[in-house]
Amino acid sequence: MCGINGFIKSSHLLSEDTLSILNEMNQVIIHRGPDDSGFYYNNSDTFTVAMAMRRLSIIDLTTGHQPISNESDSITIVFNGEIYNYRKLRADLETQGHTFKTKSDTEVVLKLYEIEGEKSFKKLDGMFAFSIHDSLKKKLIIARDFFGEKPLYYTKTDNSFFYASELKSIINVLQHKPKISKIGLNLFFKLTYIPAPFSIYENIYKLEANHYITYNLEDHSTIITEINSLKAEKSNLSFNTAKAKLNDLMMTSIESRSISDVPIGTFLSGGVDSSIVSLGLSQLSSTKIDTFSIGFDKAVFDETDKSKLVAKLINSNHHEFIISENDIKEHINAILLNFDEPFADSSALPTYLVSKKTSDFVKVALTGDGGDEVFGGYNKYYMGNLNNRYIKTVPEFLHNSTKPILLSLLSTKDDNRGKRFKLKKILQAIDYSGDNYWNIISLGFANDSGQLLNLEHSIDNPFTHYKAHISKPNSLHDYREIDRLVSLEGDMLVKVDRTSMMNSLECRAPFLNKTLWDFANSLPENYLLKGWSKKHILKEAFKHKFPQGFLEKSKKGFIVPVGDWLRSSLKSELKSYIDSKLLSKQNIFNSNYIRPLVLNHLSGKEDNSYKVWAFYTFQKWYFNIYNS
Repeated sequence: MCGINGFIKSSHLLSEDTLSILNEMNQVIIHRGPDDSGFYYNNSDTFTVAMAMRRLSIIDLTTGHQPISNESDSITIVFNGEIYNYRKLRADLETQGHTFKTKSDTEVVLKLYEIEGEKSFKKLDGMFAFSIHDSLKKKLIIARDFFGEKPLYYTKTDNSFFYASELKSIINVLQHKPKISKIGLNLFFKLTYIPAPFSIYENIYKLEANHYITYNLEDHSTIITEINSLKAEKSNLSFNTAKAKLNDLMMTSIESRSISDVPIGTFLSGGVDSSIVSLGLSQLSSTKIDTFSIGFDKAVFDETDKSKLVAKLINSNHHEFIISENDIKEHINAILLNFDEPFADSSALPTYLVSKKTSDFVKVALTGDGGDEVFGGYNKYYMGNLNNRYIKTVPEFLHNSTKPILLSLLSTKDDNRGKRFKLKKILQAIDYSGDNYWNIISLGFANDSGQLLNLEHSIDNPFTHYKAHISKPNSLHDYREIDRLVSLEGDMLVKVDRTSMMNSLECRAPFLNKTLWDFANSLPENYLLKGWSKKHILKEAFKHKFPQGFLEKSKKGFIVPVGDWLRSSLKSELKSYIDSKLLSKQNIFNSNYIRPLVLNHLSGKEDNSYKVWAFYTFQKWYFNIYNS
């Protein structure tokens, strides 16, 4: 686990200038790899190629130093991540007569590329972002894993190409800070995050998951290529046979993600996914495992009773941390600003704290991330199906006439995300044109982003790029695929990567396994979502290992009472961000819209938690990073 950086210049640079740029890029991501660093550069008369990395040592602690080159020094790699099937891949190569000088997974990736080229990337089961300089073929390749667990940003100008694990490395070496991207801005206020390929900056992009870029060093052209094509085959397995196969696949994935030369534990929230992962690891381990959970001093948000039950069941060394508003307040600036661009998933706050506490005990933690996307566990999947039934039953004119009345009746003043909140969300998402699921995943200013931003910054539809994949989603598999492309890559994985790496902790997600994804895609939808039973087959596969009914218990998730905090400890700062003169000078927001919305929330007249939190996090980014 590391952070990587690199650049190409279409001119010769002096060695000291090359190293100076690399060091500047590397220095700001020490948190991603405090154990080691490495540099590589190749200066020719017509170009300069340079790569650097920071390393968090997890596998091959003694000989895993990077960059790594092949025997002829013609191919060099820097790598961030873990390849979970590298031992098998290595063994296969050794039977073919190939030898290795390290025990690292990085060298396996390098050797595979040397033998098979880019098609070898399909063989990699893992989370990764890496760059390879092939001096014989005069090209540089940067690649990103199937789900996008590891980040990779890039920017290209007429005479340069920069890439990095975090935005700050690129911004740090550019001569001028780029303009704010219209698409990135609109995506953020719709979704509360910015998915690949966009960022908050013009001309700085995230490499999309499951893709690689080939940079031709002779003509300075780039080509973006997909690594794995998605399998669409449908299975005819009976439910019981599929259930047994799922159990085996899940245990195999947990085992592969538990390979480590350092201590390993699990995040245990008490939900279905983290409970299955924790139980699986405990069964595979010869000693008691460490489990970690976090709770809140506000009882309505605290669910540590569930994690305690599982910890007792599997006899783990359980570590429970209860956090308060003061704990969050102490770290909120560091957490939010480390994302380098606006990011409004409030669960990043407790994820940071559980990562911080966990890193005192272990260097690697398995998580339950991805279980909902892979096996259909979100309420929003119901909402998609409900919309399809609703629009067939209720005429559009009747819906439009009654909607304002119903929304008024469902309005809330507090931040507890209860039944009224959920019903309101369903009603707001109803759409007769095929945009329902895009509305559902828009957790910020879903229907009023046009009112929020002034005309100069507003665009009609920021989802155009993603609709090229699925224009009018209407099935569970469509919803899950959108989540893989958008929500998982842009939100969930960003949250976990940045907050865990801030604490030099590696997080691994056994559910994020392409084999599991393909398997779930092959199943009938009612195996995943049956009536009101979410993740039906997953629960059925493991229910015999838990107390009766445990896997059917509702779970709130990492909900944080930010709506309350915005009215208390964050109130003064928030109010400063709606100052009329400041908004006028900033020239991004419609002051006549945003000021009443924030003030109504502060007064308790209505609950606008999601919207106000998105506005607050954007303003914090803008005035601390962009406008600094």
